[in-house]
Amino acid sequence: QTQLVESGGGLVQPGGSLRLSCAASRFTLNNYAIGWFRQAPGKEREGVSCISVSGSNTNYADSVKGRFTISKDNAKNMVYLQMNSLKPEDTAIYYCAAQGDVGLLYSQCLSPDYWGQGTQVTVSS
Repeated sequence: QTQLVESGGGLVQPGGSLRLSCAASRFTLNNYAIGWFRQAPGKEREGVSCISVSGSNTNYADSVKGRFTISKDNAKNMVYLQMNSLKPEDTAIYYCAAQGDVGLLYSQCLSPDYWGQGTQVTVSS
């Protein structure tokens, strides 16, 4: 069964950093646009960032621009989300998702095909 697994979440103080990882089993992330999404309690899930198949194009939500960085390591079949200058409003469950059958430069992640189970990020003092 196709599977995505997130890791790296946890509790961090405001201003701190975390790096989330997304690993795939039974398929190659190289062939997919990969996105990070999050859902805070009582709120709808929102897109955070997306990286293209090629890895050359990225997109970020306005709320995380300049603080979060998405990257892809094709050799390790991993995608990362480096989160710096974390704020309490970044608290959420973070999910990675993969969208296939897209162009090399597509970086919108509007209709993912596969989702992970999520990892909790809590930003609090």
